[in-house]
Amino acid sequence: MTVQTVKEPQVLTTTELNFSGNKKRIGILGGTFNPPHLGHLIIAEQVADQLGLEKVFFMPDDNPPHVDHKESIAAAEREKMVALSIAGNPLFRIEECELRRGGVSYTYDSIKYLQECHPDYEIYFIIGGDMVAYLPKWHKVEQLVKMVHFVGVARHGYPRQSPYPIMWIDIPLIEISSTLIRQKLRQHCSIKYLVPDAVEKYIKERGLYNG
Repeated sequence: MTVQTVKEPQVLTTTELNFSGNKKRIGILGGTFNPPHLGHLIIAEQVADQLGLEKVFFMPDDNPPHVDHKESIAAAEREKMVALSIAGNPLFRIEECELRRGGVSYTYDSIKYLQECHPDYEIYFIIGGDMVAYLPKWHKVEQLVKMVHFVGVARHGYPRQSPYPIMWIDIPLIEISSTLIRQKLRQHCSIKYLVPDAVEKYIKERGLYNG
């Protein structure tokens, strides 16, 4: 009989972090959420569990600076779907600062605002491997890396390398994307088990992504 050993997820760091015992460890998962899907929820839950975060804020953007806007829908619709996705999990909440501010949603501006409003937060900003590769192009990234701990989640096809300090979290590889879901909806294919049931129902009721 062959015995297989299951390895526990490991947290890999590229920098030594100093944790402030008197601060609240808060995760932020930003994005367009167009639409939100189960991959977002799994990532948020796994990162929170492995890093011992008190909350994870889902932060929908209003007008992303680096995304093709052709398939984007109204921010209010995306916000509603995020709310439906995280309902029932007390660990999750919505952060609306980018939606309230409007305009192009630069992460630097949002983090600066949150730190001013909540100086007791120690912020862990969660990004996928594709965004890690894009970090050198982020607005004011040199200042931003001094304001947050970047948490990287591996994504197929992207290396775990960056000129900036990144905490890498090992989680199940989730090959679900909003692009895939929009494509399936245009082709009138099922998205069941790709998004929460409440989100699937909302999309169908509102006739989203059918164009």
